[in-house]
Amino acid sequence: QVQLVESGGGLVQPGGSLRLSCVTSGRTFSRHTTGWFRQAPGQEREFVATISRSTGNTYYADSVKGRFTISRDNAKNAVYLQMNGLKPEDTAVYSCAASLWEYCQDYGCKRAGEYGSWGQGTPVTVSS
Repeated sequence: QVQLVESGGGLVQPGGSLRLSCVTSGRTFSRHTTGWFRQAPGQEREFVATISRSTGNTYYADSVKGRFTISRDNAKNAVYLQMNGLKPEDTAVYSCAASLWEYCQDYGCKRAGEYGSWGQGTPVTVSS
């Protein structure tokens, strides 16, 4: 079973930056894919970004492209989400998830149903 723990959330002013971390423990898989999702109060879960552990391929939601950067440190079993130019609409609980589907390595899975393991989430609030 794969365990994921997020950290780094908090309160930030519009235009500010935060870096979220997702650390994986338990059984690890060399070719899994990690995704970031977010969910605002009263809204559905939304795809943010994903990265392949083996290839490093990255994919982003249009709403965050150019502002957010996903990266990985395989030696630390960690995935990071650098968020710059934050907007109030970025306010949400951010969760990371892991997928073992091989095709996600190349095609960047963006659907929640394609991920089997989830962290508990870390809240991000963007407000002045």
